[in-house]
Amino acid sequence: MQFIIENWMLIAIAVVSGGMLLWNTLAASGGGDGVTAAQAVLKVNREKGVLIDVCEPAEHQAGHAPGCRNIPLGQLDQRLADLPKDKNTPVLVMCQSGMRARRAAAQLRKQGYVNAAAVNGGLRAWREAGLPVDKG
Repeated sequence: MQFIIENWMLIAIAVVSGGMLLWNTLAASGGGDGVTAAQAVLKVNREKGVLIDVCEPAEHQAGHAPGCRNIPLGQLDQRLADLPKDKNTPVLVMCQSGMRARRAAAQLRKQGYVNAAAVNGGLRAWREAGLPVDKG
């Protein structure tokens, strides 16, 4: 007990730094509800999954995954007709970094798309995985 009293500041620093590492790990993995770029490719190829880019049109024009449909996050609720009719179809949502994609995937799951998932790391992770990127 004396050790804790004398070294409370070191213990506090250790707890805070450990918490920050845990937070960073959870944020990088998408909180457990996303997929990696490689997993997204498998879902598209094996399960007829659909890639949706929730970036703004200018961002989409600058670079996107091949075959990706552009539905900006702000228009997602109004453009549900552009999504697969079968709500069991994997819907893989992308953006530049993965942040908007997570919100969009959660929004789609509320709409009944049970296999909606964000691509962790977004287009950045897609590029880092060596996957092709289309422009225009």
